[in-house]
Amino acid sequence: MLIGRRVKEARLEKKMSQEELGKMLGVTKVSICGYENGTRTPTMQNFLDLVEILGVTPDYLLGRDMAVIMEENEPYKTKISKEEMIILKELKKDRELYNQICTDPKRYAELIVRKLKK
Repeated sequence: MLIGRRVKEARLEKKMSQEELGKMLGVTKVSICGYENGTRTPTMQNFLDLVEILGVTPDYLLGRDMAVIMEENEPYKTKISKEEMIILKELKKDRELYNQICTDPKRYAELIVRKLKK
């Protein structure tokens, strides 16, 4: 879960233990571990408190931290995560594959999901 990975990165950047963050947030170390592993979801209030304590934006924790321009009739601007941007850059390295995926992204996403489940 992206939120969990981002919470952990921000916590480690602040040189905080799970226990320290838990005390500041008013939850147990086990709860922080659950947030980071994606087995628990913070309440809205805890999410907002995490943003404040870790000094990050809600968009960062949600993985919407990079602005991109949309085409056609879409809204002018949206945000995606840096991880999504890396995926796009890697796909573009193989021009033929990238063009195939662009022709029918839903179909190719379904093929990838099926392949990963085998």
